[in-house]
Amino acid sequence: MHEKIIKEKAEAYFKEARETRRYIHAHPELSFEEFKTSAFVVSKLNEIGIPNQIIGGTGVLGIIEGKNPGSKMIMLRADLDALPILEKNEVEYKSQNAGVMHACGHDVHTTCLLGAARILYEIRDQFEGTVKLIFQPGEEKLPGGASILIKEGLLNQKPDALIAQHVMTELPVGKVGFRPGLYMASTDEIYITVTGKGGHGAMPHLNIDPVLISAHLIVALQQVVSRLAKPATPTVLSFGKVIANGATNVIPDEVKIEGTFRTFDEAWRKEAHEKMRTLAKGLVESMGGKVDFNIMNGYPFLKNDEALTKKLQAAAIQYMGSENVIDLDLRTTAEDFAFYTHHAPCCFYRLGTGNAEKGIKASVHSPNFDIDEEALKTGMGLMAWLAVRELGGGVSD
Repeated sequence: MHEKIIKEKAEAYFKEARETRRYIHAHPELSFEEFKTSAFVVSKLNEIGIPNQIIGGTGVLGIIEGKNPGSKMIMLRADLDALPILEKNEVEYKSQNAGVMHACGHDVHTTCLLGAARILYEIRDQFEGTVKLIFQPGEEKLPGGASILIKEGLLNQKPDALIAQHVMTELPVGKVGFRPGLYMASTDEIYITVTGKGGHGAMPHLNIDPVLISAHLIVALQQVVSRLAKPATPTVLSFGKVIANGATNVIPDEVKIEGTFRTFDEAWRKEAHEKMRTLAKGLVESMGGKVDFNIMNGYPFLKNDEALTKKLQAAAIQYMGSENVIDLDLRTTAEDFAFYTHHAPCCFYRLGTGNAEKGIKASVHSPNFDIDEEALKTGMGLMAWLAVRELGGGVSD
């Protein structure tokens, strides 16, 4: 089968895909609350004729069997959830659920997988093996829907390949990006409470100032990055929330601090957690205060299978041309797809959705995020093509 057939089908289903994406975008649901979204996905799969079932409470698993379905099995994954963001875009498909928005492109991922599913179902007599379609809940919220599905046994039958794509505004529409090996960081959430003794700001000698202690602590903890981490291991420690609820002349009893820790090495990740706890306890107590230091373990680092990713990148070049397939840089952002990469051969690649000429350049997690919808053609067509190639079909004439 020539890739031209898939391109023609992606073009033919573009209008439907655009309508699907706009419907999902206008009806976003938060993590693990995607009941209406999953019902919509089920209706679409039923319409195509693809058998499916609910997984993980609000997720959906669809199955497409080609010739000799037991010979090989791959999985394609999209995510369903939205973010707690008030959308600022003034478009006809603007979110109808105030304070909830598809600001990370999961509406695009779901739409592209539905489109790829339709294409694959129609050409199922032209490839060997089975394709499992994962419409995953809760990517944006710990513990991550991926970890839940794995615990429920999704990967008990290990796939030969597990593939996902993610929107990327910085990448122009019509282009995609790949990176074999390490790609994205682990991510942990840090919650600190520094307790002192509040009182009048004019009489600090009678108080134990948790604000001053917290200021020292935030600076001191950066030693974990600048002096304790190996220079060759990227490490990020950032604090984005500090609440010291006093006043101009009131020293509060406590200060709450929240931040994130990210890196690419599991052994160092664990070691760094202990170093931060030890440093915090010693510093705060030396200044007369008390500290409650909690770390919520998040997603592990994401590592693309080297052989699989190189193979799929070559297939993407065949489908799109070398000028439209780029090499990605290492990123310290995180994704719960990382859980899958520690259990099966995986490839997580980027789909270009930006268009500076049209003013489409807002980043993900922004209230102004949007996409050039031409990306839907690439998204659903390429995913179908990669699946066919991985299952042994799609050799050009």
